[in-house]
Amino acid sequence: MRRFFSFRTFFAAIAASTAIAAPFTYVNERFGTVCTFPEEIFTEHQPEPDNGDGQQWLSADGASLICSGILNIDDDTPKGFVAAQKASNEPGYKVTYSRAGKDWAVLSGLKEGKIFYERRLFGGDGVIRTVWVDYPPALKSKYDPLVGAIAGSLKGP
Repeated sequence: MRRFFSFRTFFAAIAASTAIAAPFTYVNERFGTVCTFPEEIFTEHQPEPDNGDGQQWLSADGASLICSGILNIDDDTPKGFVAAQKASNEPGYKVTYSRAGKDWAVLSGLKEGKIFYERRLFGGDGVIRTVWVDYPPALKSKYDPLVGAIAGSLKGP
C-alpha cells in the first residue's frame, strides 16, 4: 500500500524535528551577494570588514555563517576551485563532499573540528559569491537540515 503525505504533513514533520526560525535576507552592497538564513539562530551580527566584501553571523551554540563576495582576479573556475580545495594540505581541513557545475561549486567537510558547507557562485560579472556555514559535529542534526536552504538562497545580480 502506498502512503501519500501532503505538503502540510511533511512541513509539520520537518518543523517538529528542526528549529524553524524567521528568515532574514542579507544583501551585500558592494557585490550584490544575497543569502537568506534564520536570524533567530544566527543572532550575533559581526562588524562588516572595512572592504565591505560581506558579513558574518554567529550562533549561541557555536555555529557561524558568512555571506560574501570576492573579485575573481585569478579567473578561477568551479572545477579549479574544487580541485584546489581537495588537494589542500591545510592542517585540520578535509573535504569530504564536492560538486561543481558550469558556474557553481559546493564543498563540505571538516575544518578545525567543525563541519562546514560552502557554496560558491562564479558570476559573469567577475565576482565569486560565497555562503559558508560551519557548526560543531554534535549539532549536525540541527544544522544539516538548514544548510541546504541557506546555500540554495545564495544569489547575485
